[in-house]
Amino acid sequence: MREILAAGSLALFFSLFGTPALIRILARRGYGQIIRDDGPTSHHTKRGTPTMGGIIIIFAAAISYLIAHLISGNTMSVSALLVLALVFALGFIGFLDDWLKVSRQKSLGLTAKQKLFGQIFFASLFGYAGIQFPDRDGLSPISLNLSTVRDTSISLGVVFVIIWVAFMVTATSNGVNLTDGLDGLASGAAVMTFLAFILIGVWEFGQSCAVSPLGNCYAVRDPLDLAVLSASFAGACAGFLWWNASPAKIFMGDTGSLALGGALAGIATSLRIELLLIPLGGLFVIISASVIIQVLYFKISGGKRVFKMAPLQHHFELLGWGEVTIVIRFWIIAGLCVAAGLGLFYAQWVAQ
Repeated sequence: MREILAAGSLALFFSLFGTPALIRILARRGYGQIIRDDGPTSHHTKRGTPTMGGIIIIFAAAISYLIAHLISGNTMSVSALLVLALVFALGFIGFLDDWLKVSRQKSLGLTAKQKLFGQIFFASLFGYAGIQFPDRDGLSPISLNLSTVRDTSISLGVVFVIIWVAFMVTATSNGVNLTDGLDGLASGAAVMTFLAFILIGVWEFGQSCAVSPLGNCYAVRDPLDLAVLSASFAGACAGFLWWNASPAKIFMGDTGSLALGGALAGIATSLRIELLLIPLGGLFVIISASVIIQVLYFKISGGKRVFKMAPLQHHFELLGWGEVTIVIRFWIIAGLCVAAGLGLFYAQWVAQ
């Protein structure tokens, strides 16, 4: 528990006090946000706000996780290191996208196909590596079985596990990317989900089959260390949110949104709660669904729209809602979704 507190506190410190330094560096180099002309007109005032703030989130989370282990003397787990590798890989894709936008001074970075290919490629590598490295109990970071609130008896096999993990990571990273459209919206929602991962990781460790070999124990490779990593990301996002809240002094950019999506999917997969990520990341799911609905209905109806604009937060902007009002109400939805996810997790354990 002390390691979790150390990781979270250090990440909060590095992010809170490191972000202003990053803002100055980015502003001095002119790395400002490029605003789409077809978006809400109120966003044009944000043009030039420093972007690529995801750099500090990734750095703060990774360095805090490392320092926490140096303090405690505990060995870093394979599960957490694989998640960090995924975060760095997706963060690099996002960085390339952000870099191309600011260097060209256009809202055109990597093409959709290029980004998707990169996400699928690195997610597939993560899925393949995750079914390697069994511990002395034969547990690998990623299970070959489908998981809901724990592993089920449904075996997917090597190929389908890799495909499934690639889909999860790609969907989640794009979901966070779509949510990152208003000041503080994505970072605030991510904090809540990472906090839920801390509780789940600690619970799974306390009820693990190695510690308490009962009928409802959890067979997870490194739950406690994944809780430490989750605390690192929660602290990093919270510190960044201080500067990302409206009016934002910095945006996380694709560097941050793709990396955070990878962290969420990677930790959920490693904790064996893959489908539980749907309610735990409910806001990201809802906003992603709004885009899917908009696109499908537009094609089916011959040009008609369900929403004034997608993603969903922009629909409410065009209805006249204030940005802060939308963010706070969406945070409430995110909190309720996280509470529902934790309730499902605990209810399943009680029912065993």
